Amino acid sequence: MANHTSPAPLAYSIKDAVAVTTLSRPRIYQLINEGKLETRKLGRRTIILADSLRRLVQEGC
Repeated sequence: MANHTSPAPLAYSIKDAVAVTTLSRPRIYQLINEGKLETRKLGRRTIILADSLRRLVQEGC
């Protein structure tokens, strides 16, 4: 029987980043403004690159 796992996300929405890190929404935006989280705009939507979020969590704020 095959074990099907979902691939790791490439990016997170602001809402999802709040959920996975337990940081507040204002803190996420603060980290973005400080250049500590790398983002991309897709239309009107802002996404946070997963590698950037992982690096922040591993290295600390």
